[in-house]
Amino acid sequence: MALLKPYDFLIFSQEALTCLRPGGYNIREEVRDMEANILVVDDEPEIADLVGVYLKSEGFTVFTCGTAAEALACVRAQSLDLAVLDVMLPDMSGFVLCGEIRKEYHFPVIMLTAKGSDMDKITGLTIGADDYITKPFNPLELVARVKAQLRRYTRYNGTEKPPTGDVIDFNGLVINRSTHECTLYDQELNLTPIEFDILWMLCENRGQVISAERLFETVWGEKYLDRNNTVMVHIRRLREKMGEPSRDPRFIKTVWGVGYKID
Repeated sequence: MALLKPYDFLIFSQEALTCLRPGGYNIREEVRDMEANILVVDDEPEIADLVGVYLKSEGFTVFTCGTAAEALACVRAQSLDLAVLDVMLPDMSGFVLCGEIRKEYHFPVIMLTAKGSDMDKITGLTIGADDYITKPFNPLELVARVKAQLRRYTRYNGTEKPPTGDVIDFNGLVINRSTHECTLYDQELNLTPIEFDILWMLCENRGQVISAERLFETVWGEKYLDRNNTVMVHIRRLREKMGEPSRDPRFIKTVWGVGYKID
């Protein structure tokens, strides 16, 4: 059996290959002015460096690390806006690293894994990852996902000015879309941007049942596929943060075979 080279984990289209040539073009000029500090963690230097080339070509500042220890040191030393974490690291699982980051920081995390099972995806989302991409991958897709996460993150941290007055207040739950703040019985809930989007959508459509397909396509902006457990995992995390019992939740209720609703 032939051994895989680092570049075997990347898929190149003809469009992608032009970006590697001198004078190659930017992937999307309209977001070229987006500034962000991005951490890329992969123990294959060739992959980390190549991903860095694509991200730098879009104007991002990129920090690359080969171990979890180096990554944690970078997280504490730099002001980061997003991290791309490989699952297979020499000193610590990428899942564990993500959990360590989530103890103090809320910037988006994208998991990069060679494993494609649903359990790996669920594990990553459960411990706090915002998205995942499976090797082999197209670098253009990774950059697109990075930009999508950054747009959501910056929108909720004051970089873009959302409409004023976006506040929903009922039964002790207060959610403010303008400030990205959410409290339950006067206690702040530390929600990731995706968790906030899900909760806002349910609150905005209070009393209506929202299907998992509609939630996914609205919040993630991607086509929903059958047997996708992503929404279910995030709903479970939301309930945990809200201190709700899974069998008889007060706020987020499951309508079996249909979707979710908040009464």
